[in-house]
Amino acid sequence: MSKPHAMSPSHEVANAIWRPYCQMKTAPDPLEIVSAQDFHLQTADGRQLIDGMASWWSVCHGYAHPHVIEAVTKQLERLPHVMFGGITHEPAERLASRIVAMLPAELKHVFFADSGSVAVEAAMKMAMGYWRRRGRPERCRFLSFDNAYHGDTTGAMSLCDPERSMHASYGNAILSQIHAPLPTHPGNEETLREILDRHHHEIAGIFLEPLVQGAGGMRFHDAATVRQIRLLCDEYEVLMITDEIATGFGRTGSMFAIDTCQIVPDIICLGKALTAGTMTMAVTVATSEVFNAFWSDSADDAFMHGPTFMANPLACAAANASMDLFESEPQVQRAREMDPKLLAGLESSRQIPGVVDVRSRGAIGVVQVEALTELETLRRQFIDAGVWLRPFGDCIYVTPPLNLPDALIEQMCSAIVDVMSAREFSSPELTISG
Repeated sequence: MSKPHAMSPSHEVANAIWRPYCQMKTAPDPLEIVSAQDFHLQTADGRQLIDGMASWWSVCHGYAHPHVIEAVTKQLERLPHVMFGGITHEPAERLASRIVAMLPAELKHVFFADSGSVAVEAAMKMAMGYWRRRGRPERCRFLSFDNAYHGDTTGAMSLCDPERSMHASYGNAILSQIHAPLPTHPGNEETLREILDRHHHEIAGIFLEPLVQGAGGMRFHDAATVRQIRLLCDEYEVLMITDEIATGFGRTGSMFAIDTCQIVPDIICLGKALTAGTMTMAVTVATSEVFNAFWSDSADDAFMHGPTFMANPLACAAANASMDLFESEPQVQRAREMDPKLLAGLESSRQIPGVVDVRSRGAIGVVQVEALTELETLRRQFIDAGVWLRPFGDCIYVTPPLNLPDALIEQMCSAIVDVMSAREFSSPELTISG
């Protein structure tokens, strides 16, 4: 084996952090943030930016909300962390009860994870374990949809679109799953049915991002599509697993997308906004039908999974404080009311060459273009205009805090349109994005 090329000490120091979703060799220096308050990021060079991303969908109530900060501070003084194996604590018990109370009555059993990807992995493991304990171990594969994105860990990667996702280059190195077009029209529905006819005997569950496919292109579909998938899951006796890590907690204009769709999945994954963007936590919630498959006198039937930081008390305190705010403030209503405001604010970008579509759903606004070129330059232009955005693929999108004031919505949308108006988006050139 050849000896690896040695970097100079200065080069090693410069790359001490391996950064996400970028080519380290060519990426510009990252933007340094020194503080965040309410709806703004404060940069090291003294600028104040509206955060149009809510830190990847998570900061649902704005930054440094005093109620959340107070709850986490008090918990820090009492019990920052304790293992959850053989131990429990009040913040976790209370949070699990509150999550269950928010969901349809059938979803009763909360498994704590430490990230959204791990929550997806736990759901996969639950589904496979369910069928094994029902004497059907051959049901160990999953069906997911074109343009899907479910996370970056190995199992979650296999659920993402195998050709169009950022994980496509891994090809056969990851688990082999089954992929289908969303049944948004009769032709696709028939295709999905044909796939289920051939493969239902080996499918443990169908994974779906209900209403909004996020990192796969900010693509929307309607509630009828979700209901049709639920009916097909029932017909072919496969579990339905909804990934609401991004869409949960008000983002689409209802507390959960499944509320709008009026369906009950067998398993649901939640995360991101769960802790109001203060620290990492996610949950996988299952019905009693799934849970009871593991309920046994035999230790061999237990669900053998347990992240070190699952049910971290600080994260539980933050999540409980976030639940308080959802109960005391009209955050979901604000997200619902933001929908037409985002659409109105971005609508004029339709006239820009290369713009394909402008759409909104709840507190999500999207301008879709033919191609995004000079992506880093575009991001810097948005910074200069006073907003923080991370356009990717063919989308310039916003997912701001649910309670972003109207004046800031208008300012953010105007900045987007102004920056876009000076460019064209019809070049076929492709760029790496994330």
